[in-house]
Amino acid sequence: MEYHNPVLLDESVSELIHDSSGIYVDCTFGGGGHSREILNRLKEEGKLISFDQDEDAQRNLIDDSRFQLVMQNFRYLKNNLRFLKIKKVAGVLADLGVSSHQFDTPERGFSTRFDGELDMRMNQSAKLTAKLILNEYEEEKLAEIFYYYGELKNSRRMAKEVVAFRSSQKINSINQLKGIFSYIPKNIENKFFAQLFQALRIEVNDEMASLREMLMQCGEVIEDGGRLVVISYHSLEDRLVKRYMKTGMFEGDPERDVFGNWSAPFKTLQSKVIVPTAEEIKTNPRARSAKMRIAVKNETNG
Repeated sequence: MEYHNPVLLDESVSELIHDSSGIYVDCTFGGGGHSREILNRLKEEGKLISFDQDEDAQRNLIDDSRFQLVMQNFRYLKNNLRFLKIKKVAGVLADLGVSSHQFDTPERGFSTRFDGELDMRMNQSAKLTAKLILNEYEEEKLAEIFYYYGELKNSRRMAKEVVAFRSSQKINSINQLKGIFSYIPKNIENKFFAQLFQALRIEVNDEMASLREMLMQCGEVIEDGGRLVVISYHSLEDRLVKRYMKTGMFEGDPERDVFGNWSAPFKTLQSKVIVPTAEEIKTNPRARSAKMRIAVKNETNG
């Protein structure tokens, strides 16, 4: 079984690499598909630093002197580059979301297709799991997670049902969780559980905060003219990426000068979001929700 089929492979790497002798970062190594393609296009003096917090990714190590894998969350991008004595990089690529390997491993708890323990940790040494959230979070907090991270409108009712169920028995398995919501109509069942699992996964892995931190650090570590390429898989991620690339902020309005202009660290390189072709989606159905955005680092003053 293939570990992961990289999405928008040619498009993302082609947009990323503008200097084949430069230093690049792949924030989400996974199966190594994007990393291998980046290395294919780099000259001998080029270098690639890849990040991944999932121990399973080490199975896909690349034997290449230009390559280094850092086993940490990409939210620690800047600190690790500093440790490696790298001040600036030519570009950063981040293919967000869950790998095919993680989805296809029942005991990891990422997929609704299998019964298994409610885990959902990308970093398997982390303490917080989906099971712990469902059994220990207060009703109000559960409702917030379902609403904000899963965009589920009936979040309060859902939280109440979870709390009622766990009052008599612990919620340990995927099938138990699905059983709580067995009344969901068949025609919307898949979408409902995808949203619920997304909400739990984001909370378990602190994904939105990690993404914000990584994007902010890209503004510091990418050299002038360097590229930032991000592939996202749901609207919460895409909104953050789009807003950061446009304004350098995640909320509020940027400070404007007397002419109404503002200064942002990046400039977007496309007017419309890039999505996979029908052919790619046919061969790799998990690509269907992918959206890619590209930005170039503006020149800094001084």
